[in-house]
Order: sequence, then C-alpha cells, then structure tokens
Amino acid sequence: MPLKYYKKWFTGVLVVVAAMLVISCTHTPTYKKKQVSKTAEEILSNPDNLAICYGGYREKSRDIQPTIAEIKEDMKILAAMDIKLIRTYNVYLQETANLLEAITQLKQENPDFEMYLMLGAWIDCKDARTDKPDHFNESEQNAGEIDRAVALANKYPDIVKILAVGNEAMVKWAASYYVQPNIILKWVNYLQNLKKQGKLPATLWITSSDNFASWGGGGSEYHVEDLNQLILAVDFISMHTYPMHDTHYNPDFWGVRESETNLSDLEKIDAAMLRAKNYSIAQYENVVKYMDSIGVKKPIHIGETGWATQSNEHYGNSGSRATDEYKSALYYKHTREWTQKAGLICFYFEAFDEQWKDAENPGGSENHFGLINLQAQAKYTLWSLVDAGTFKGLTRNGKPITKTYKGNKTALIQDVKVPPSDLEIKELKKH
Repeated sequence: MPLKYYKKWFTGVLVVVAAMLVISCTHTPTYKKKQVSKTAEEILSNPDNLAICYGGYREKSRDIQPTIAEIKEDMKILAAMDIKLIRTYNVYLQETANLLEAITQLKQENPDFEMYLMLGAWIDCKDARTDKPDHFNESEQNAGEIDRAVALANKYPDIVKILAVGNEAMVKWAASYYVQPNIILKWVNYLQNLKKQGKLPATLWITSSDNFASWGGGGSEYHVEDLNQLILAVDFISMHTYPMHDTHYNPDFWGVRESETNLSDLEKIDAAMLRAKNYSIAQYENVVKYMDSIGVKKPIHIGETGWATQSNEHYGNSGSRATDEYKSALYYKHTREWTQKAGLICFYFEAFDEQWKDAENPGGSENHFGLINLQAQAKYTLWSLVDAGTFKGLTRNGKPITKTYKGNKTALIQDVKVPPSDLEIKELKKH
C-alpha cells in the first residue's frame, strides 16, 4: 500500500476507534442502570400510585411464615396490577423482614422493579388480650417493636418510606388492646427525634394508622389534647373507613329505600353501594373538619378500607346481606375513583385472602377481604385484568391466576342478595 493511502487508512481507523470509545463511555450498560427511589412525599402526592394492604400468610396459623420465594410471587402479581406501595402491620414476626428481602432480590433481578412500603409497628396496651387490659399503660413489648422497625427502616431505606405506629391502636372498640393517644404520641415523637438526630432517614414519614373516629372524626370522647398534639406530630394522617362493617353496626345508610322499591335488584344494589361510598367520604370529611377546628392543615390518606366477599356473620345473608363479589367490586371501583379524584392515596384492604384471621370459622368475613383467594383465583374485581392478560405467566403457589366462578358472571350474580328494606334495617338495629 502506498504511504499516502496508508496514512489515510490509519487516520480513518483512529477516527472509528475514537468514536467507539466515546460511545462506550456515554452509554451505560443496562445492568448498571440506576434504580429509582422516591420519597414518601413524592409517592403520597401522586394519587396514581396505587397502594394496598398486604399479608402473605397462606395457612391457618401465623406460626407458618410466608417464604421469600412465596412473597416474590405475590410481589410480581401486585406489580403487574401497577401497585407501587404496600402496607404491613408488625415486625415482631418474620414476614416483614422476608418481604423486604424479597423486594430487594426483585430489584436486583430487575432494575425497573419498583415497590415501596409503609411499615407498621404493632402497639398494645399493658396486659393486652387478658381479662383485664390496662388501657392507660403500654405493653413492655412496644419498645422492642419500635426498635425492630427502626432497624428495618435503616437497613432498607430504598424501600421503607413510611413508619406507622400502631394499627387501630386508639379506637375504643379494640377493647382487648387499645391505648390512649399519649402512648402513640410518645413513639411518634421518638421517631421524629431520631430523624432530627440523623438516626433515621430525614425523608421517612411517620404516622399512625387508625379508625376515622380516633382521628377526631367520631365522638367527643376522642377529642383530647393528646390527640391534637399527635395530629401536629405526624407527617400525615392514615385513617380507616369501613362502611361494610357499619351495614350492621350503623346501617342508616344501607338497605333499600322506599323510593327504590320499583328498581331492579341490581339497581337497588348499585344505589346502596353508592351510599356506602358516600358514607366513607363523610367519615373522611369529618376528620378534615376536626383538623380545621384545631387549626391544622395536613395530608390525610386512606390507610385502610375494604369490602369482604363472604360472611356467615352479621354481614352475610342472615344479616345485612352486604358481602359478595359483586358488591365488593363496586366498592373497590367507587373507592379508587373517589380517592384518585380527591388526590388521596388509598391502601385498599387487602391483596390476598388470609385464613389465619378467623381460623376457627372459615366462613368468617375476616378471611375473605382479599382481591385474590387462596386458590389463586382473581375475584370479580380483577376479572378484567385476567381478560387483559395482566397475570400472564404469573403464579401463586404454582397456580396460574384464573377467575372465580370460572368467569361465569351469571353464576356469580345468583349469589348476590339485595340489601334489606328500610323496615328490615330497623329490625336489624334492634339486635
């Protein structure tokens, strides 16, 4: 090759090599992709972030903890549903630690996997679940529970974004374990101080998750100064609302009105479920009013609400006739629409059925709040996702996600009962 051509060829090679070096330096390989980690404030300010309450227990006893492999199955299902935030209830059992490890492994396997946690620390009064619970003093176990929660929040700061002190720990109908607001306030202040000292992430949000009445939306017996101080201390309020339970305990909103007697059965049910939605909204608005009355502006989100699909108790066919898959699906739809439009995050209760909650009574409502049952069947609420192929390739306990009733809506509707009439409601209230 003549020298002049060699020089041109060599120069061209250098240009190509240089270009390749530039490309290799400016294009990060997929496996080095930086994972997203949002703050609690960012997550809770976007109502499109779907949230759900999670328990992964399959058996009749919590002595059998869900494994990391089982929880990874569940997280893949929830991620396919576009869930971004999940809520747990305690850290004294192994489930939450397994959950955090499962999410960590999924993030390592897929940099795009995104799941955050509102981690609950269980709070009890002294002598809880005995014949003489002491509601003015706290269990000696509480300190250890808070310590475990702090340790997990520091170990998994990319996942744990919220700490919730107690679950329905202040509402007075939790007669076997509730505490006074000053106990919750003590631990919320403790955690807020750890943040100030740099011993917890500064962006971690602290709350307590409790019934609407406990947040001032109920009777005056809850309107105490310690509650006012607690509202000031938390980063946001996590409130619960359960119209399903009140179809029995406070059924004025429920039933078929005299003006609705000429409607079809499904129209009667649809009207009752709209009133159930409005009942929840009224409870939320009562908490807002109480906060206004003490001069506080703070975010409120729905920490828990749901509708069981089966009950052999007050809410079933011998009672308020509230529980079935059709009504549950309507409540889910109404609740998601309301909260998203209002700019609220809603931790819907719950992802999967759990049979330990009322192990001696398989037909009890507490066992049937899940959107997916223990046979890996999506209830009516999620049938459209099955049709859309959302769960394609996913399994739970080795079973693909299929539909309840084999997808036969006619068969499902046969199990749907019309709520009681106004007259029947009056009779129910006597019992």
